[in-house]
Amino acid sequence: MSHSGNNSSWDRVTLAVITVAALVGLGGGFWAAKRFCPPSVSGSPRYLIDFALTDRTGRSVTRADLTNQFLVVNFVFTSCSVSCLQVSRHMARIQELVAGQNDVRLVSFTVDPRTDTPSVLAKFGARLGADTNRWLLLTGDKAVVHSVIKTCFLDRKTDPVGGAMPGGFMHADQIAVVDPRGQVRAFFDGMKSGTPHDVANTIASLRNEKLKP
Repeated sequence: MSHSGNNSSWDRVTLAVITVAALVGLGGGFWAAKRFCPPSVSGSPRYLIDFALTDRTGRSVTRADLTNQFLVVNFVFTSCSVSCLQVSRHMARIQELVAGQNDVRLVSFTVDPRTDTPSVLAKFGARLGADTNRWLLLTGDKAVVHSVIKTCFLDRKTDPVGGAMPGGFMHADQIAVVDPRGQVRAFFDGMKSGTPHDVANTIASLRNEKLKP
């Protein structure tokens, strides 16, 4: 007895399943990049606000110093020995991938400014091979640092007892991309091995956009 009819039906079903899986995969990748990029309370996109903080070298860094540059942003907690260190290692990899791209800066905001003083961040940065001119590790007044993080990047847990992360910030293992206008464009899972290349590719794509002033 011939099974050609059954085989043909099975092939069509298999093709359909593969096609759906591919579409879901593509959509899933896009969603992964965007899922932690909520708008502000007003429903508008989030932009980097004015601030004055201190780099690990002791120099002052303001919002104006980062004008017209792509920023790769993460959130550090030097007392964290596992996830935070892994994210920072991926930042180090991003530093390698964007070497020579003078319009890209890496910026790390500490979520624990009381512990992460400039000297502590200097040692942390040295362990990662962070270029002092290309990768800024910022600390400062706790209220100012947390205001920048909360306004521009991360939401806080409604239950302050709910998390061990200083400041109660959610998804602090994310890496953000900010465009030259200061708009937060995307977030990536900082724990994933493919994130450094995803970030570098996103910057290349955004660079080709005609950004409105």
